[in-house]
Amino acid sequence: MLRGAGPLLLTGAPSPGEAGSPLDSGYVDLFARMGASSAIVAPLRARGTVFGALTVARTGARKPFGEEELSLVDGVTRNLALGVERARLFQETRHIAERLQRSLLPVLPRIPHLRMAARYAPSSTTAQVGGDWYDCFTVPGGQTALVIGDVTGHDIEAAVAMSQLRSMLRGIAIDRQEPPGEVLRRLDVANHTLYQEATATCIYALVTGPANGPWELKHSSAGHLPPLLTTSEGHTRYLDEGSGLLLGMEPDMPRPAATDALPAHSTVLLYTDGLIERRDESLDRAMERLRDHAAALAHEPLDVFCDELLIGLGADSTDDIAVLAVRPVPSH
Repeated sequence: MLRGAGPLLLTGAPSPGEAGSPLDSGYVDLFARMGASSAIVAPLRARGTVFGALTVARTGARKPFGEEELSLVDGVTRNLALGVERARLFQETRHIAERLQRSLLPVLPRIPHLRMAARYAPSSTTAQVGGDWYDCFTVPGGQTALVIGDVTGHDIEAAVAMSQLRSMLRGIAIDRQEPPGEVLRRLDVANHTLYQEATATCIYALVTGPANGPWELKHSSAGHLPPLLTTSEGHTRYLDEGSGLLLGMEPDMPRPAATDALPAHSTVLLYTDGLIERRDESLDRAMERLRDHAAALAHEPLDVFCDELLIGLGADSTDDIAVLAVRPVPSH
């Protein structure tokens, strides 16, 4: 019946001795358990596949179901199946986008004098799948590149655009070996040429210095939230210089850059807005809260540092979150 064209009207069931098939036996059991005098069994079908059934029974001495009720249940079942199928497809799309995002997240390089940790947490709501990403790699010459970005949008198109930007940035950074501001400018030109409607925020930074220090962070930001520097003593400050327009706005405009000292055992944190931004709260207050949490975690290992930030700040976020933390440590 479930493979048939529509719902089945049952106005009675065969007696137990007359049940000649497994289907008849099922009718007997159904009517006995429900005390039913009549029933309608309607398949839930989508794209030619039956994935369930809806059973409606009438009990007692009331008038048995007829053709009028059969038509009503048929309409209800079709709408129910359509809703379930839409939810399934929506979840499938989200799952594909999340898998794409995770497949592009890098394995962090092993560098003796740098401790590194990163986390990616997908949105807690099905509608929020997007383009948050982080990256970390070494460029010719031995400098360590740190990247974090967020493509505008929350759908699979944003995830695809994220993958394209990530690949272009890697290629430009490794090929050109230029300062962060110039790398972002070239990325913006390439993005504007190939994907004119895509906009994104991004930070590109380089950790420079010998194994035992001193170290510096050279960085440029395309409209992204500033890195947070936390010293081993728990002092915090945002590295908010070197900030320019987001990618996709004015690709020919020169991009500013900045250089900041990285004390030994300090932690530089790159993060996306899902970590801190909340409705009905000012951005200033959100950034203060991040500073407070980071200061309290200054002595923790980086894995604990990142996990505790996600627990303390990101548990109620409706956006996806990416964080990348780096801590210079002398080799001797």
